[in-house]
Amino acid sequence: MESLDKFDLAILKELQANGRLTNAELAQRVGLSAAPCWRRVRALEESGFIKGYHAEIDRRKIGLGVLAFVRLDTERATSEVTKKIEEAIRKLPEVIACHYISGTGMFELQVVAQDLDAFSRFALNSLMHLPNVKDLHTSFSLGEVKASHALPLGHLAAKRLRAA
Repeated sequence: MESLDKFDLAILKELQANGRLTNAELAQRVGLSAAPCWRRVRALEESGFIKGYHAEIDRRKIGLGVLAFVRLDTERATSEVTKKIEEAIRKLPEVIACHYISGTGMFELQVVAQDLDAFSRFALNSLMHLPNVKDLHTSFSLGEVKASHALPLGHLAAKRLRAA
């Protein structure tokens, strides 16, 4: 599946909003019958457009009140050392996202913790012991303005219209 048509885009939009829709509900919302809708969802999954389904959990409700953004600076890193850092970061459940970044630093981490003391212990006992770490620069979220896993799809619809 290389290109997405209006039905594929509608399916992606609906599933981003509610991944628990039954196939019948989804089919009705996107204007397809059940069997073609199911085939399209399977094709979107198999081609990697849909990577999975999950429940979104409120971190505060489960006692993770601190969200920190940690820029991790490293000593000059070879590809081998970078791979070791990546492997170590992947094993830390407190790190909920990690990105290579441009500018100062090598990685930007999103870290959750119960409170500031728990974050401090995690930073000192785990993050500072990652391979080749030189320094950490931390900012704390003081409030969430927007947090969404839904990706914008408008550019795909516009691209489809230009191609038509």
